Amino acid sequence: MTIAKNTICIWYDRDAEAAARFYAATFPDSSVEGVYRAPADYPSGKAGDVLTVNFTVAGIPCIGLNGGPAFRQSQAFSFQIATEDQEETDRYWNAIIANGGTENVCGWCQDRWGVSWQITPRTLSEAMMTGGEEAKRAFVAMMEMGKIDVAAIDAARRGPG
Repeated sequence: MTIAKNTICIWYDRDAEAAARFYAATFPDSSVEGVYRAPADYPSGKAGDVLTVNFTVAGIPCIGLNGGPAFRQSQAFSFQIATEDQEETDRYWNAIIANGGTENVCGWCQDRWGVSWQITPRTLSEAMMTGGEEAKRAFVAMMEMGKIDVAAIDAARRGPG
């Protein structure tokens, strides 16, 4: 087994395996590679409890660490998932929300484990990279949204007319 040089480590209270399996079932190019149990008791668990989970989310290698309740997730860390259209945007957003997640604004939501996700249609990212009035119109439209409405972003990009 090869260990990646750089891996994102995500702290969970106790549900790293459930989270990793949800991500693997929800996002393409995602999988659970290994579940590792504690060889001895530790401050927030017992020998034999799931301690770490190696998984991949949309091609990004991660380790889920069941570290107990000492640290909580925040929006300072998020996964940003680029989507091609409204159907893909809806699929990911709805999967996260339906699995106990919460909606936020501007394309952000949190899964039931507190991990933040930006479900971002490419048309929005492209508008922002274009700059100028097109970016401004798309940005203003986005600021009124929870889940991103691709048709509304596309209309904002085109402008009045």
